[in-house]
Amino acid sequence: MRTMYLVSYDVSDAKRLRRVFKAMRGFGDHLQYSVFRCDLSARERADMIAAIDAIIDHAADQVLIVDLGPPDGRASECFFSLGRPYTPPERLAVVV
Repeated sequence: MRTMYLVSYDVSDAKRLRRVFKAMRGFGDHLQYSVFRCDLSARERADMIAAIDAIIDHAADQVLIVDLGPPDGRASECFFSLGRPYTPPERLAVVV
C-alpha cells in the first residue's frame, strides 16, 4: 500500500543541503525550496529515511516527514494553496 508524505527539511550546512536535495529527488516531487511530496511504499519510506539519516547532522539539522494518508484518499485533498494554485504533478507511464 502506498502512502503520501510531505517531507520538509532544514539543513544548516550548504554541502549537506545539496546532498539531501539530491537524495530527495529520487523519492518524490519537489514542491518548494526544501519541501517534497512523496508517494511511497513502506520499503521506499524506509530507504528514504536511511538515505537522509546518513547525510544529516542530527544535532544541527531537522527533517519532518508528515504522513498524509493514501494518495487516493484524503491525501489528494490535503494541499491548499494561496497565490499560484497547487497542481499535483502528472504521472505518466512510458513503455519502451
